[in-house]
Amino acid sequence: MDDFKSFMSQYGGMIVGILIAIVLLLTKFYMLIISIILIAVCGYAGYYFQHNKDSVKDKLKGFIDKL
Repeated sequence: MDDFKSFMSQYGGMIVGILIAIVLLLTKFYMLIISIILIAVCGYAGYYFQHNKDSVKDKLKGFIDKL
């Protein structure tokens, strides 16, 4: 019993993570999660670009000049 206890305390999180990943893959729920993350990242990028126009413009100009 002590062996099982030490095994679960060492690898329990990994086993739970694998089971959750399998469920997400089987239900295609990961598509919704990826979509939500993409929406949040694009929203933050738009907010950042809107409020930091000058610095973004300067960085973009420097990047284009390097090319």
